[in-house]
Amino acid sequence: MTDTMLTPPQLNDPDPAMMRGFNRQFVTGVTVVTTREGEKARGLAVNSYATVSLDPPLIMVCIQRTSSTYPALHAATHLGVNILANDQRDVVSVFSSKAEDKFATIDWHEGPHGSPLIDGSAAMLEAEIRERFQAKTHTVFICRVRHADVNDKAPMVYKAARFYDGDSLQELPPE
Repeated sequence: MTDTMLTPPQLNDPDPAMMRGFNRQFVTGVTVVTTREGEKARGLAVNSYATVSLDPPLIMVCIQRTSSTYPALHAATHLGVNILANDQRDVVSVFSSKAEDKFATIDWHEGPHGSPLIDGSAAMLEAEIRERFQAKTHTVFICRVRHADVNDKAPMVYKAARFYDGDSLQELPPE
C-alpha cells in the first residue's frame, strides 16, 4: 500500500467553501461501518457509502485516515455496513462521538464473518475487504458483499448536516 503526497491547491481548484456547499446539496443515507479489533467491536458513522456493482456484489466506503476506527478497518478482512433506520438517531450520536466503547449501549450481534451488525437497522450487510485505495486524507475500501439483511423499517436520510425521515419522502410525479 502506498501513501500519496498531499499537494497544495491548484489555481483551478474550486474554493473549499463552494465545495462544502456543493456537498451539502447531496442527499445520502446514514450508515455505521463496523469491524472487529481482536475481541473489541469498533465502528463509526459514515455517509460515503455506495454500491459499486451488483454482479459481483461490490460496495465501497470511504474512511478518514485519522478516525480512531481506521487502524482496525485497515487491518480487518471484513466489515459491516448498517443503514440506520428513522428511530436510530441515538445510534448516530454514539457512532459520531469519540466514545471509547461505542457498543456499550447499542444492541448488536455478530454477522457470519464476525462483523458487528446493529440491531434495528433498516438494512445490514457484511462484506469482505478486497481493495484499499489511498485518496489523500481518506482510504476507499472496495468490498465484496458476503451477507445482507433487509427489513421494512424506513431509512434515516442526511442532507446539509440534518437528519430526515426517510419514510416521508415524496415521490416526484412522472414526466
